[in-house]
Amino acid sequence: MRILFLGYWGFEDPLTTATVLPHLRLLQDRADVEAIQLVTIEREESALRPPALKLSFTTNKITFAPLLSPPGGNVLINKTADFLRFPRVLAAQAKAFGADFILARGAPAGSLAYLVWQRIGIPFYVESFEPHAEYMRQVGVWSRFDPRYLFQQYWENRQKRHAQALLPVAENYRQQLLREGVSPKRVITVPCSVNLVDFAFDPKERGQTRARLGFAPDALVGVYAGKFGGIYYDDEAFVLFRKTADFFGPSFRLLVLSPQPAAEILLKLAAVGIEPAQVKVVFAPFSEVPRYLSAADFGFGLHRPTPYVSPIKVGEYWANGLPVLLTAGVGDDSAIIEREGGGAVFNLEQPGSVPIALLTLQALLEASDCRANTYQLAVRYRSIERAREAYAALF
Repeated sequence: MRILFLGYWGFEDPLTTATVLPHLRLLQDRADVEAIQLVTIEREESALRPPALKLSFTTNKITFAPLLSPPGGNVLINKTADFLRFPRVLAAQAKAFGADFILARGAPAGSLAYLVWQRIGIPFYVESFEPHAEYMRQVGVWSRFDPRYLFQQYWENRQKRHAQALLPVAENYRQQLLREGVSPKRVITVPCSVNLVDFAFDPKERGQTRARLGFAPDALVGVYAGKFGGIYYDDEAFVLFRKTADFFGPSFRLLVLSPQPAAEILLKLAAVGIEPAQVKVVFAPFSEVPRYLSAADFGFGLHRPTPYVSPIKVGEYWANGLPVLLTAGVGDDSAIIEREGGGAVFNLEQPGSVPIALLTLQALLEASDCRANTYQLAVRYRSIERAREAYAALF
């Protein structure tokens, strides 16, 4: 097989590192895969200086052919130009490469794959398929009459009809797709996979990283890895941080791993009364995230209620043995936590929900086997084996 693997993010984007590259390695290891051409979409600076293919694993089957979206100008105009130009470029790439099919990661990439299918009839599969247009509308990024919303929603409906198979990340969404009439033979749930070895708890790193951060060995550390705003809580997140600090008292420390400006985050923390001595804000490369997780005791999951997602950070927390303080109604994970442990679920619409969740979290943290039990959730629900099995069934 010759596979054109289409991602929607830049090669150096953490989402590519976390969700695309592990699947490339999985596919490369298959004896029946002859070659893979990775296609990413490079924007802003990376469009002017395209990255080189650098992988942490040895490769002899993977080539790299990024699409370049020139920076500058109106976002809507740029995206429109991309969707007019990229299908033509991708069709030419697929023909020149001799691709048997396109494997697209995410519904936006699936839209491009559908447009290529329209042109040349090449089969396509869509991993991490979700109702992307509806999510963007619900969080206020797109309006109901935004052309991006209208086109993306239309293209998602076309993917449901014409993709060889859809691989949603949540069983919730698989069931919804079946209710919409998609054949069960064409839908396999594959939650976002995590490298269980790379993200495993490291007691040596715990001590060293705490010392470097200035956190005492007996401090209770909560970590948040990710952005604020959009599909994630923003102002609400900082109020939750303050409630958590009040609940756990003077020993609590907050670690924020975010690409957003540290000064901006610190200002928001100060506005809710969290002292600078209680918090560290770090921009950490993806490869360094596990050591920071090892320094923590639990993780914050701050997705707004979104039933069809599989947050990669929840899998990373679990793989490190961290129970998660998670919003209700997030993919399958909220229900897993309520059913099996591995964290506590809160609902900001329900008064008293946060204190109850913090009590549940406190009880989990007091158990000597908390970390080991939580890790088992990653084994059951976030192992790369789920993707391996899906590929075996589909290809």
